[in-house]
Amino acid sequence: MTENTVDAFSLPVLERLSSSLTLRRLADLPVVVVEHPEARAALTLQGAQLIAWQPAGEQPVLWLSGASAFHAGKAVRGGVPICWPWFGPVSSPSHGFARITTWTLDAHEETAEAVHLTLTLRSDDRTRELWPHDFTLTARFALGRKCEITLTAEGDHTSTAALHSYFRVGAAGQVSVSGLGDHYIDKVRDGAEGVQRGDLTFPGHVDRIYTRPQDVALVRDPVLGRTIGVRHHDASDAVAWNPGAKLSAEMADVPDDGHTGFVCVETARITRPLTTTENTPTTFGVTLSLDHP
Repeated sequence: MTENTVDAFSLPVLERLSSSLTLRRLADLPVVVVEHPEARAALTLQGAQLIAWQPAGEQPVLWLSGASAFHAGKAVRGGVPICWPWFGPVSSPSHGFARITTWTLDAHEETAEAVHLTLTLRSDDRTRELWPHDFTLTARFALGRKCEITLTAEGDHTSTAALHSYFRVGAAGQVSVSGLGDHYIDKVRDGAEGVQRGDLTFPGHVDRIYTRPQDVALVRDPVLGRTIGVRHHDASDAVAWNPGAKLSAEMADVPDDGHTGFVCVETARITRPLTTTENTPTTFGVTLSLDHP
């Protein structure tokens, strides 16, 4: 399967859930597909991972690697993985277990503007072996001309998290991102601190945690002639990532030139973790939008 052949909308329909929702399967993974007058979208029940979002009349907004295995228990490269209850390789599996665990579709609703989905992940014996806490994690999606994702954690625990958005772009080397703030932690330079001057560009491997982002980041793509708006809600950080040519060639689930087709601008809670108590759930999220300057 190559990068350009991942098309959730052409998969056979296994079950119709409503007028706009169908259940399908991508290799091993059940997929909920949205076909609404305002937008098309798809997400895997594994990870509650949005793998496609495309407002009507627009090109796809999210990038998805066809080199992913799409096997149960394996991370899918692309879309919007939910990294929780930790971000990065601080424990195993990297970026937490939420993105490789099957969630439950608890509710769906359709309006004239959007389709609303609610998916839930709850602690069990397997998750307690990885992370000794009871929890309920809820992901809510509003999929229309805009894409809203809200993550709510309940229980008594502290966690870090990110909505790891992969944006499809015409040429990563020509993309610029504003609104990230001035201070960042550079993971390419072993955690050295840096100061951002002007817009971020992607001349090679970029892996940074911006600790004082503005409320909205703008991903400007002159090749596709559009700007992706990334509005953070209750976030402490924004992460910018692109593997560059060398690392991309070493990654089994990214085509050798795959790095040219996407950039990641992620909404995150890293430097200010989610401190959740029995009486105080924690929530953060993102709203994605498109503009054609």
